[in-house]
Amino acid sequence: MTIARGLGGCLLVFAFAAISVAATDAYAGSECGKASWYALTSKTASGEYADPSTMTAAHPSLPFGTKVRVINLRNNRSVVVRINDRGPFVGGRIIDVTKAAAQKLGFVNAGVTRVRVEVLGRNGLGRTQTACS
Repeated sequence: MTIARGLGGCLLVFAFAAISVAATDAYAGSECGKASWYALTSKTASGEYADPSTMTAAHPSLPFGTKVRVINLRNNRSVVVRINDRGPFVGGRIIDVTKAAAQKLGFVNAGVTRVRVEVLGRNGLGRTQTACS
């Protein structure tokens, strides 16, 4: 009887782990669109205080804590940022990055640029790539 309860508990843990992996895989891949930058210094949607000097970003739907690679399609520069906020709230934009990330991507003066956003897997590599036109 005790073994059955212990085994049932283990099965529950394995089922939860499978659901977590499936949820992460649902976000795997990449998307193309416009990126902008912002210098928010108040609280983000995740509850942490924003810091324009960090490598973080706002995305409309990715889970907080997700790491993504943002590639500037105009100059091929890239950075890895962590999603900690919601946005952008301007049509046609897919991500808002901090000023520090925008500087490394080389588009602070332009304000907006075309990017590919790749969700990173557990091994640090993008799972699939979308061809951007």
